[in-house]
Amino acid sequence: MQNHAKQTADEYRHLGGRRLAAFDDNKASVRAWDKDTPEAERFWQTKIAPLPERERAEVQSYLPSIVDEADEPRGKQ
Repeated sequence: MQNHAKQTADEYRHLGGRRLAAFDDNKASVRAWDKDTPEAERFWQTKIAPLPERERAEVQSYLPSIVDEADEPRGKQ
């Protein structure tokens, strides 16, 4: 059984959502450098934005992070 917040985030991404998760001092927010598709924007505005802060933060936690760990240095080897 899948988590509802993950399902919501996955659906948003499937619709072309491009927002990225950002966490600062344990507060969730999103950044959007690239525009969402119209379908993803509508989904965000109707299904995610109206959620209570705690539920919205949980959905955001399933979005890709602005910190892409693939670009982080791996340290000395």
